[in-house]
Amino acid sequence: MAELGTFPPNNGNLVPESPRDSASAKPLVGVIMGSRSDWETMQHAVQTLVDLGVPHEARVVSAHRTPDLLFDYAEAAVGRGLKVIIAGAGGAAHLPGMCAAKTRLPVLGVPVQSKALNGQDSLLSIVQMPAGIPVGTLAIGRAGATNAALLAAAILANEDAALAERLDAFRAAQTRKVLEDAPLELTPVL
Repeated sequence: MAELGTFPPNNGNLVPESPRDSASAKPLVGVIMGSRSDWETMQHAVQTLVDLGVPHEARVVSAHRTPDLLFDYAEAAVGRGLKVIIAGAGGAAHLPGMCAAKTRLPVLGVPVQSKALNGQDSLLSIVQMPAGIPVGTLAIGRAGATNAALLAAAILANEDAALAERLDAFRAAQTRKVLEDAPLELTPVL
């Protein structure tokens, strides 16, 4: 079995590389997904981490098709320096829960929208964990992926003042944009 971090590009185990998914910065957040098709959703988590300057890695690790790889990944995460894992999955969506069962790190679950039930199946699978194996579950789809990255950054910001400043700046910019896009006066509808 290949060691984590040694997957050659384009072998199906590594999603497209982002600027922070490199050897130059030790990853603090692991972004994993059940299949390459989940990248459409999970790229929003990765982009948010990039925007905030959070070192991360992104990998395809299937709970059903590569369970040994999942167990190895989760069990080695603490020793490799990860602080948070974001796990996105659709359908049966066992990835976040199985990952949480194999590590003490916070695991943030992102339900990926499925064709059959619009992601409700994924949401229920991730959120209904038994007591003792927590998974922080976010919204279905893009919003959930983005918020998972923001939540991971908030967790890390408790011990990283520079990241806390970047996160505060992100939120302030978000507020400014809403105020700039809104009309100055709203007329009440009677």
